[in-house]
Amino acid sequence: MSDTTATNPPPKELGRYARRGVSASKHEVHAAVDKLDPGIFPGAFCKITADTLTGNPLLCNVTHSDGSGTKAVLAWLWWRETGDASVFRGIAQDSIAMNIDDLLCVGVTGQVLLSSTINRNARNIPGEVLAELISGTEEVLQSLRDHGFDIHSGGGETADVGDLTPTLTVDSCATAVLARNAVVDASRIRPGLAIIGLASGGFCSYERDENSGIGSNGLTSARHELLCRHYAQKYPETFDHATNPELVYCGPHRLEDPLEDSSLSVGRALLSPTRTYAPFVTRLLRELGVSHLAGLVHCSGGAQTKCLRFGTGVHFIKDNLFPPPPVFRAIQKAGNTSDHEMHRVYNMGHRLEVFCEPAHTDSVIAIAKELEIEARVIGHVEPSCLPSKKNHLTLKTTTGSVLHYA
Repeated sequence: MSDTTATNPPPKELGRYARRGVSASKHEVHAAVDKLDPGIFPGAFCKITADTLTGNPLLCNVTHSDGSGTKAVLAWLWWRETGDASVFRGIAQDSIAMNIDDLLCVGVTGQVLLSSTINRNARNIPGEVLAELISGTEEVLQSLRDHGFDIHSGGGETADVGDLTPTLTVDSCATAVLARNAVVDASRIRPGLAIIGLASGGFCSYERDENSGIGSNGLTSARHELLCRHYAQKYPETFDHATNPELVYCGPHRLEDPLEDSSLSVGRALLSPTRTYAPFVTRLLRELGVSHLAGLVHCSGGAQTKCLRFGTGVHFIKDNLFPPPPVFRAIQKAGNTSDHEMHRVYNMGHRLEVFCEPAHTDSVIAIAKELEIEARVIGHVEPSCLPSKKNHLTLKTTTGSVLHYA
């Protein structure tokens, strides 16, 4: 795109993501949740409560629930097309990483208990799939422990709910105990801070394979934008039939097709397990300390606009983003999706943001480099320039478009 300035979209989401029945902003959820008790650190990334497990006034508790979302459908398609059930190990990692990486943002680096929930249609999801999910979960937990993040399984539940799901869902709930003086409180995000982004794709030292960077957000649209009608016709159980047929599996590809400008196939790129930043944040907090971190933001739901929920009266400026990895370029091209929607739905190249004083940016980037994670200063924070002093974001894409969100 040429240099343009995009205006804010109307309050009602009208993009391709919303037309598929999914909300990137989750405004209805926040409208309900924001009225509840915010916990003892109201501006933190996750809700934090007093320690009800032991009653220790120096401690606090954090509980978080999330899952692999519709990425599980992609694993189902891959398994049905190839017979390879090991693909579900990546789905187990997705579910865990989406919980753990939110907990990281409040300073949790251990003492975590994880419970997993698998809802399946028993007619379609046999024991071999369950075995891969369960063993995959244990493998991921052991890998996290090997890299210094103390986490253990508390068991879980497998429910046969064919009336609710034609395939399966894979979710987790993680609970942690944390010292109150170790909390990273994102309410401290303020003008004058630098924003460091950590790449979501590529190779890092603790991953076995190249990561496409897709994570576990936006997969409803990503699947339909890239994959072709073959999957709608052969697997009608994998989509909502209330969706406009023009938006269902409307892409040009099959799973095995090569992804342009990548060594991955389209299917492998979409199924690339969500990278966890646990090894990085564990070292960051140990070496830099919580006092030098104003906030950590996991760019999950809301993607590049997630930061808007943290800090008060601030203007986030992101003007040095990573080039979008090939998977995002392919999604945008296939769906002719606007830059505005792409950056609200997908992480577009970085999935964790570190907010710190400019004097500490070199130290943060050096820690990431030691783990072979690309990191860079992607922007900074200024005072809000809106009359209401509401938080807002100005984002410059790598193609020169300037986007505004509030």
